[in-house]
Amino acid sequence: MKPSGSLYYEVRGLRYHVRHWPGDGARRMVLLHGWMDVSASFQFLVDALSPDWDVFAPDWRGYGLSDWGKSDCYWFPDYLADLDILLERISPQAKVNLVGHSLGGNVACLYAGVRPARVQRLVNLEGFGMQVTQPEQAPVRYARWLDGLRQSGSFRPYADFGALAERLQKDNPRLTRERAKFLARHWGRELPDGRVQLRGDPAHKIVYPVLYRYEEARACWRQVTAPVLWVDAEESETLKRIGLDPAQHAERRAAFAKLRYATVSGAGHMLHHDQPEQVARLLEEFLSAP
Repeated sequence: MKPSGSLYYEVRGLRYHVRHWPGDGARRMVLLHGWMDVSASFQFLVDALSPDWDVFAPDWRGYGLSDWGKSDCYWFPDYLADLDILLERISPQAKVNLVGHSLGGNVACLYAGVRPARVQRLVNLEGFGMQVTQPEQAPVRYARWLDGLRQSGSFRPYADFGALAERLQKDNPRLTRERAKFLARHWGRELPDGRVQLRGDPAHKIVYPVLYRYEEARACWRQVTAPVLWVDAEESETLKRIGLDPAQHAERRAAFAKLRYATVSGAGHMLHHDQPEQVARLLEEFLSAP
């Protein structure tokens, strides 16, 4: 495995952890992980890349080795603000190659439209946006949020890292035992009694109080000036879960002016775990193009 180091930055009152696989600064990319994931999750992808890539991957607030948020829930716009400051630290002068998976893909796509001058190329891995909502849903959503704030939630503990690895394989049967054991060590933390619990802040499970506004997201996407590579997994369950039909899916891709579309075979939503070599080849071809 290509070794990585840990960088720490003060970002909006939080100590942010950024994993760094060093390489040629002229071949730099920033990887953004998804919901309930961590930066180390990209290890298999980095190993499949040419060794000269200079790769940075933050743990979002409330995940991995980054501080938990100082509020009782998490707000999506905070990811944009955190990313804006992180990129000032990682690449203060040059535009960046931004790669995001799932939640990270949604953040990257919005950011590239809000700050188009900061993004050289954009890769969206399984970041579809969310279901279209209607104003009439607001009362129920606010009530769910209020109910969530009253619950002192926690993640269930596992007997050991091996048990967590088994759970990861149950959730994703394509995951090899070796990769599951590696991920368990980074997704989990050992408790004083020897059991293992996920590192993430349980407050991430509280629903966002504000409805997803598709038209606002699409307005941001339409401002993206960078070339875009949109990558879906052939066996993804997420598109179906969101409830997008083929026409709606195509409409979202069409919001990006300079888009290339690709599909990774033999992979589900965690395509960087299932087929890191395929994803790496797509990234290198796209990011290295003139």
